[in-house]
Amino acid sequence: MTTENENGFAVVHTIAEVREQVKAWKAQGLTVGLVPTMGFLHEGHKSLIERAVADNDRVVVSDFVNPVQFGPNEDLEAYPRDLDRDSKLVSGAGANLLFNPSPEEMYYPNRTTAITMATITEELCGKSRPVHFGGVCTVVAKLFNIVTPNRAYFGQKDAQQLLVIKRMVRDLNFDIEIIGCPIIREADGLAKSSRNTYLNPEERAAAPILHKALEAGRALAESGEKSADAIKAKVREVLATEPLADPEYVEVVDLENVHPVATLDQPVLVAIAVRIGKTRLIDNFFYPELH
Repeated sequence: MTTENENGFAVVHTIAEVREQVKAWKAQGLTVGLVPTMGFLHEGHKSLIERAVADNDRVVVSDFVNPVQFGPNEDLEAYPRDLDRDSKLVSGAGANLLFNPSPEEMYYPNRTTAITMATITEELCGKSRPVHFGGVCTVVAKLFNIVTPNRAYFGQKDAQQLLVIKRMVRDLNFDIEIIGCPIIREADGLAKSSRNTYLNPEERAAAPILHKALEAGRALAESGEKSADAIKAKVREVLATEPLADPEYVEVVDLENVHPVATLDQPVLVAIAVRIGKTRLIDNFFYPELH
């Protein structure tokens, strides 16, 4: 274990090191929070870490680009990585341990076990990324077993992922509290994302249209509109004002099964995926807001 500062922050690369440290903390009666990430951290991740630090005695952040959640034509190799930068952000946010394993450390070469989930993973991003949520569930379950946290923190920007993880924890009886944290945005409304680095200047200037469109949909809902079709039409109308925006989906779904709904007579997720150039961006809002 390599200690990096006087506060005991360390970067480790093996499962054994994480388990040794967590066992020592728990032997002292300390609570442990986990923030799973794929690295290249930004202010959105920092907000999750700071919430975990506020809620727990010790915090572990995982920094692992998980190969099994990427499809064959997705951006696994291009996904940005910068461990030194991540270490500074994690340490500065007050976490205690950064876990940065290799794929070989996380996955046995002859592994035959994976987690699959029906229904809730088949809508929204699951339609165009059929292997994605199976990979997410598998790696998150492994992290839960390695770290054994009291609480784990996920951003609401990846809203379907948040709902999927909550369902997995319920179905498999993990004794872990899952906490969703608000979307952190740039000044112009664009949701912070590691993939924003893919945008060229023209595309970056166009990208806030996602938030603008969702805000128009939210305003319509808050005015009393109950028709999901009307909400979706308003969002698409605003997206259509940006020539670079190519919507993959605009949906209003329930929170139990992530199935499309006709009316806003229950809590819903309004979610969109839009390509700006070659970059696929997602954004959403819950109505009413989650608390």
